[in-house]
Amino acid sequence: MAVIQPQTLASGAANEEMVPNDHFKSRNGVRFAGSHLLLDMWGAAHLADPDALRQAMERAVKAADATLLHLHLHHFSPCGGVSGVAVLAESHISVHTWPEHNFAAFDIFMCGEAEPERAAAALQDALRPSRIELTEHRRGILPGDEGASGLEIATQWKNP
Repeated sequence: MAVIQPQTLASGAANEEMVPNDHFKSRNGVRFAGSHLLLDMWGAAHLADPDALRQAMERAVKAADATLLHLHLHHFSPCGGVSGVAVLAESHISVHTWPEHNFAAFDIFMCGEAEPERAAAALQDALRPSRIELTEHRRGILPGDEGASGLEIATQWKNP
């Protein structure tokens, strides 16, 4: 049995071409795997309509400049909620709706050059909620940046 030992590559100009593209993000001097947005919507439209949610999620993927690999939605009953996931090359967007409570929960996680904030804005435009709450968490902060907080934004606002 062969044992493969992990190798550490020093970063710097001399071996920069040897470091694989890890698709990590950098912001304010902190490197991390990706931005994870939790988007809660109240009073949104189309919460029991899988076709409208599919279109909204496809628009969100496009707005974020992400790459859609697969989109699956499940409608629980003719008047029930919808759950699903858009699997992206950059990670995922998931949704769970409770039309009986006028509530939807979206989970948007993206690495690389994709812009999850633009996906959240596209979902808001498509579903027109009366109120949203958006929280961002930076996932996978690299060693050496432990002092950086992963929790970056906690915002709540209403539509005009």
